[in-house]
Amino acid sequence: MEITLSQPAVNWLINELDLTNGDYLRFFVRYGGHGGEQAGFSLGMTQNDLPVEPLTKTIIEGITFFIEKKDGWYFNQKNLHIKYSRKKDEIEFIIA
Repeated sequence: MEITLSQPAVNWLINELDLTNGDYLRFFVRYGGHGGEQAGFSLGMTQNDLPVEPLTKTIIEGITFFIEKKDGWYFNQKNLHIKYSRKKDEIEFIIA
């Protein structure tokens, strides 16, 4: 499993969340929401949690983007791609 982010998505996250070199951004499974890979669940984000047992991580512009092993079930061994939607002015999660 991998996490990939388009450069526009990285720029959006940096601007919206005021991320800087050395920060961490964790993607985690939460109960509720819509548009998720598994019915009744969706992805959330939290800043500056340190990785404990990362399933996957990528570092871009000094920022560590990661998913913990305990959330791996949600992805069914698929990759997470994060892109920016100019139309919606928000990021989108694509699991494939």
